[in-house]
Amino acid sequence: MNRTAYRRPGPDPTRTRWVWAFAGAGGLLVGLLGIPLGALIWTALTGAMEVYLRDPSLHRAVRLSLVTSSISAGVIMLVGTPLAYTLARWSFRGKAWIELLIDLPLVLPPLIAGIALLLAFGCNGILGRPLDALGIRLPFTTAAVIVAQVFVAAPLYVRAARIGFAAVEPELREAAAVEGADETQLFRYVMLPLARRAIWSGLILAWARAFGEFGATIIFAGNREGRTQTIPLAIFVGFETNLGIALQLSLVLLAIASLVLILLRWIGRDTPVG
Repeated sequence: MNRTAYRRPGPDPTRTRWVWAFAGAGGLLVGLLGIPLGALIWTALTGAMEVYLRDPSLHRAVRLSLVTSSISAGVIMLVGTPLAYTLARWSFRGKAWIELLIDLPLVLPPLIAGIALLLAFGCNGILGRPLDALGIRLPFTTAAVIVAQVFVAAPLYVRAARIGFAAVEPELREAAAVEGADETQLFRYVMLPLARRAIWSGLILAWARAFGEFGATIIFAGNREGRTQTIPLAIFVGFETNLGIALQLSLVLLAIASLVLILLRWIGRDTPVG
């Protein structure tokens, strides 16, 4: 019985070239992203870290950023959830324009956002004088920091929550209606639980965006230590006055950004919803 010898095919030179080309391009991008971050971490950790971590200005900036971004996230969730649900559930005239308006701050330069807030809520702004007559002055206050953070971060939450609500199968809504659920029960017991992963992801992204906000804050709220100077603003000042504090605050922001990404990966893991 004749047996034909089997010869294993050799490596494909074309495939090998493509692999090296793609690996080289990817390696360049990884290096571009990783080397600066590595340099930042190394420089911050090898400096007089313990000295700068005791600086009161660093503590005030971290505390203010945590407080304002947490308040902003709460406000965003409170007012953004009904809006996201409305946009996901019903069609109405002007809906496309509302969605455009909500998404616009995502592509708007933060400095322009700050100018817009000043024109709206400043002393001579559209709403500034009526608010001033009521004894309310927003610009260059801690409240202005929160307003700026909500302005730039809310679209992230509304967009994510809207996608989460829209992804709920119509059959589940119809089944709940057949069982006698009204709109409130549908929202509470069906839509919220099934969209919770998207809601949490959007909330974390919004909190992180508020925590790292710079441009709109410095224009609308100013840079007053202990009152409006958040971590990004303190870093900005630190590059001119105290580079060590700027590096330590940059490390704090980097650590928080990493934690946010870990949380988003954990929330978005492939587990059953229910």
